[in-house]
Amino acid sequence: MKKRHLLKTTAALLAACTFGFAQAQTTPLKFQLDWRFEGPAAFFLTPVAKGYFKDAKLDVTVDAGNGSGGAVTRVASGTYDVGFADLAALMEFHANNPDAPNKPVAVMMVYNNTPASVMALKKSGIKTPADLAGKKLGAPVFDAGRRAFPIFQVANNIGNVNWTAMDPPLRETMLVRGDVDAITGFTFTSLLNIEARGVKAADVVVMQYPDFGVKLYGNAIIASPKLIKENPAALKAFLAAFTKGAKDVIANPAAAIGDVKARDGIINVELETRRLQLAIDTVINSPSAREEGFGQIRGPRLSLMASQVSDAFNTKTRVKADDIWNGSFLPTAKELDILPKPKK
Repeated sequence: MKKRHLLKTTAALLAACTFGFAQAQTTPLKFQLDWRFEGPAAFFLTPVAKGYFKDAKLDVTVDAGNGSGGAVTRVASGTYDVGFADLAALMEFHANNPDAPNKPVAVMMVYNNTPASVMALKKSGIKTPADLAGKKLGAPVFDAGRRAFPIFQVANNIGNVNWTAMDPPLRETMLVRGDVDAITGFTFTSLLNIEARGVKAADVVVMQYPDFGVKLYGNAIIASPKLIKENPAALKAFLAAFTKGAKDVIANPAAAIGDVKARDGIINVELETRRLQLAIDTVINSPSAREEGFGQIRGPRLSLMASQVSDAFNTKTRVKADDIWNGSFLPTAKELDILPKPKK
């Protein structure tokens, strides 16, 4: 009996040690989104739901955000290991905080084009960028489209405009009410929000920045210098698992929205499915993304953007393109080949 008890005890200890060892091999990573749990968040929630991160020995926690600027500062502070932020916001942080000890670095491009647009109602008479001169434009002060508007302004020779600031939930409401003549915002966010307020998409003028000479990159996955230095293998595993999930999301957006719904039960499934599809069509599976390759960047384009952001944002120092990008953790070209060819 004593021998049997000893064997059972030993087996139990071995099992506990094995479990503890397995747990120790799982790396916890905190991920900060740029915005709320809306359609595009599926790109990060689906690999969690399908266990892709878990299979890569990662315990990934995804939290909603309140803007790209917040995502950058939270990763910089060490509160989060990885995040999702507009590349211009990352550039601005680098240039305005040259002595900061923990400046995040972009490691994978997701939105190959900026999603920023200027939107107006057709009844306003605004048809082209030139028509914006002298008009009242509205957007939150931290809005990516508003921050980059000087680049759009120069590219299209637009005269002075007048800005009105508001909280994000009021932006589309103020446009529909006529409190402002036009707004800036992400196309897949603001256009659908305008529709939700009773205006048909056909009655909205949408001037997407990439269509009017502004070739800025959009959102990228950013990582903390600490993670890059201390656990590069975990970062590489994260990007590989994310890519696997992204392929699933692109192939079946409707199914992926179920993973967003699981995190925020009050979302409008139909609306968020449309939002996700719009994001895929405009900034993820875009012609430039297919040309450059999913997740990747082109050096000359990045350098041009660095110069444009330095001027438009009036940064303390010039943005150094080489300081904000590190593509050495990207999956293989074969793994990154996830963008379907456009339908004819």
